This record gives sequence, structure tokens and C-alpha cells, in this order.
Amino acid sequence: MITTFYPPYHFGGDAVYVSNLSNELARRGHHVDVIHCIDSYQLLTDLAPAAPGIDHPNITVHGLKSPFGFLSPLSTHLTGRPFFKSGKIRNILRKGHDVIHFHNISLIGGPKILEYGKGIKLYTMHEYWLLCPTHSLFKLDREPCHEPECLRCCLKCRRPPQLWRYSDFLERSIRDVNAFIAPSPFIRELHIRKGFKAKIEHLPNFMPDLDDKDRVSLQGSHEPASERPYFLFAGRLEKIKGVQNLIAVFRRYNSARLLIAGTGGFESGLRKLAEGINNIEFLGFLSRDRLQQLYRDAVAVIIPSLWFEVFSIVILEAFRQEVPVIARRTGGMAEVVEESGGGVLYDTDKELVAAMDRFLEDPGYGRDLGSMGYKAFQKNWSADVHINNYLALIKKIGK
Repeated sequence: MITTFYPPYHFGGDAVYVSNLSNELARRGHHVDVIHCIDSYQLLTDLAPAAPGIDHPNITVHGLKSPFGFLSPLSTHLTGRPFFKSGKIRNILRKGHDVIHFHNISLIGGPKILEYGKGIKLYTMHEYWLLCPTHSLFKLDREPCHEPECLRCCLKCRRPPQLWRYSDFLERSIRDVNAFIAPSPFIRELHIRKGFKAKIEHLPNFMPDLDDKDRVSLQGSHEPASERPYFLFAGRLEKIKGVQNLIAVFRRYNSARLLIAGTGGFESGLRKLAEGINNIEFLGFLSRDRLQQLYRDAVAVIIPSLWFEVFSIVILEAFRQEVPVIARRTGGMAEVVEESGGGVLYDTDKELVAAMDRFLEDPGYGRDLGSMGYKAFQKNWSADVHINNYLALIKKIGK
């Protein structure tokens, strides 16, 4: 596994997926090397990483640091090459691997790293980096991108322009990859529509099911009946996640609370927006156990993302707790909600309020949707289903 971020040095879902995939493979007897970039995490935040989880003994984690510090990921961003970390990465890959799986490679290797190593090569499209220098197709940090203005957008987002994007460098590098993996049909079709010329396979994301220990710890976790019901947002606090829109809604919505779990670069701005609103509470970064309890006890989980969300693992977190979701109709989220029947989609604030009202007025409706979400989770997005399909893809490529 080659990725810029890996727990505890990470910010979001791509690193969680790599960790889950690595540990599920390891539990099944595979040996996994994970290569990630600590310098990149330290470049982007002053926060200390959270307490590390415990990886399976079959996993070897290579957290790379360069004596040049932030200049290492910066040079990779600018040149599209591993640069200061090239030697370390090549030495690890000399071990010989059956499969090399690339994830978010933007700051650990750029396109050039796709040429490194021998074996079956996979690349998961966790975001839009292959098309967009800011990763998110969120134009000028304010709206989904339909008409690109890449140079202006990079300057607005304070990212140095990448001159290599104006050559055939990326096109040449992707030829080394056997298959690109799209977590949702949406991202697959978008890349094809924009002229991406490589083989793309659809393989949705997954979450491990709750084990017996988790289920025991959650028993009796419901909040006291006297507490007002709440809706939950969980995720990074960035503009693209749309929490500012939820705050505007809950400024006028007094029937329930909004709990916001997570941290991020837009947190201080969001807290300022929410000043004086008594039914909104910021919880910050939470332990895994506490977060699972919040999922379970929520009326529903709200996902108000403004960008083309690829595949929100927050939806799967909710479904495995049999909790319904209310999600904005954008990107790959709409596909998951529609396929599962485990939630409600909305386009406007009025539709969001109507959905919340219905969940509050008819608890049985929420239980029914949560049950459908859980059944869909078991059928489509569980660890066993994912790993079986993942290994089948590798076998097909290897024939």
C-alpha cells in the first residue's frame, strides 16, 4: 500500500480505507507493507496525531521522514516525483510484492511513483487528483467544478501550480497501472467523461462489521430519555463538507440538537458561525468508542457535502449501526442511499427540514430505513464482500 496518509498521520476517509483494507488482508494471512509520508501530515497541520491504533502483526508500516522536512512533499507536489524519498521507497519495493496498491499518492510520489516496483498495480480513486490539482473539483473553494479554471483555482486555494500537469507526464505514468478502482459509478463515469484513458473497475468501499466486543460496549449506551434528540454530523470540518449550511438551518430549527464530531481547517470559522445557537454542540475529535455510541443514538446522520463526494464511509458507519442518513444529492452519496433505501436525499434546506421533521415525528420510519441500510451494508459493503471482490479482481488481472 502506497499512500500519503495513514493512521494516525491522517485527516480522512482515504487513510481509514487503507488501514481497514490492510488489516482485513492481514487477518486473512496476507503480509502487507504500508508506505506513507509523515512529512506531509506535519506540513498540513500543527496538531499532534491521535493515539495510534493497533495494526495486525502481518502489517509493516513505513512512515517516511526526510531530513528536508516539508520540502520533501512540496518538491513532490511541484515535480510529480518522489524526489527526496525515492531511494527509501525503491528499497522497500525491492522486497518484491505480488500487488502494489496506490491510493492518495499526491505528496508521497506523484505520477512518477506509479512506475516504481514490479507486480500487479492498482490505484484507488479516493478523490479527483488525477483530474484536479486541488483533489476535490470544488471550484474556487466555493462550488462544485463544472467549468475548470485550474490556475485561478490553485491560486485561490494557495497551492503552487504544477507545471507537469501541462505535459503528457501523467498520461505516460498511468500506463504502468493494471487497473484503476472507482469506489462509485459516479467517479468512474466522471473520469471517462473527462477523457481519462485507462481501465477503471468499480469496487465500492467497505467498513468492517462491528465485532462482539464493540456490540457489548454499545449496549445500554442510549442517552437519557430527558435529553433532546439529536442529529449527527461526523467528519472533517472543511468548507466542502457543508457544515456551515447545517448551522444556518439549525439557527431556526429548535426541534432537535445538532452534534458536530470532528476537527479541521474550517473549525474556527464554523464555531464563530454557531455562536449563540444553543442547540448546536461541537465535540471535537472523539475516541472510536464514543463516536460509535453517537452514531447509534442519533435520530439520523446528516451528510451535507457540497462537493462531489466520492463515497462517504460515514454512510457505512451509520448503516452498520442501523441508523438512517440524510444526505445531499451529490456525487457518489446519492447512489449509495438510493441503492440501500437506508436514508433520504435532499437538494434544498426545505427538503432537509422536512426529512428531519418526519424522522422526529415517526421513529418507526427511521428504524425501518436504518434496518434497510444495515441489510444493504451486509450485502454490499461488508469486509467479506469487499475482500472477496478485491482478490477476484487481482486474480482476473493475473491471468
